[in-house]
Amino acid sequence: MSKFKYFIYLVIITKSFTSAQIMDKDLKDKNILVVYGGWEGHKPKLFAEKISSWLKEKKANVYVSDTTSIYDNTKLMKKLDLIIQHITMSEISESQIKNLTKTIKNGAGLAGCHGGLGDSFRNDEDFQYMVGGQFVQHPGNDINYTVNINTKKDPITKDINDFSLTSEQYYMHVDPALEVLATTKFSGKHDPWIQGVVVPVVWKKYYGKGRVFYNSIGHSIENFEIPEVWEMTTRGIIWACR
Repeated sequence: MSKFKYFIYLVIITKSFTSAQIMDKDLKDKNILVVYGGWEGHKPKLFAEKISSWLKEKKANVYVSDTTSIYDNTKLMKKLDLIIQHITMSEISESQIKNLTKTIKNGAGLAGCHGGLGDSFRNDEDFQYMVGGQFVQHPGNDINYTVNINTKKDPITKDINDFSLTSEQYYMHVDPALEVLATTKFSGKHDPWIQGVVVPVVWKKYYGKGRVFYNSIGHSIENFEIPEVWEMTTRGIIWACR
């Protein structure tokens, strides 16, 4: 093997090893807050229990709250590495949104899915600015649609292929600064004027020093039994927590 070929081989092996390390990163001793509530149709408590159970398996320090008043606990907020929120609609106070956005700007991560993060606090622009998108419609309600993976170079979507599912296909208003990892195309069957429109499904972004991860899939707890959905969700949580 020539020196050049050997060098290229080492580069490839090193990159692969580094990528594996990132995705296998241990959440042990990370301080993670899971906040749930809002519209009961999205089964927020079931989601909180499922994700909390997984985090505890990873030996994280998990705090769980069913109210946004936890965001007023400044002592706790200062020590958090990550916040996972699952609150559809509902409202948030001025002090709570101020503490939440400050925490993420200062370096804690934020992660969530579906309406639990993409349809929270509809009247709060600061929250939407932080998340990077807002749900506006799901034409046809539960339908079969395809999720297209934009890149397999990112550790969140590495080795994941396009897949289809039957659930709500979220049409969202989004921040053009997002790093989009997966998208979906609308057929126009239910609303003809959006035929062919491509909308982000999975994205990541920064907000100040904090990392934000979002996946629009998750209308039912059964969605997380789809391997691709669960894999991207857990990888995104790990990425946001780093």
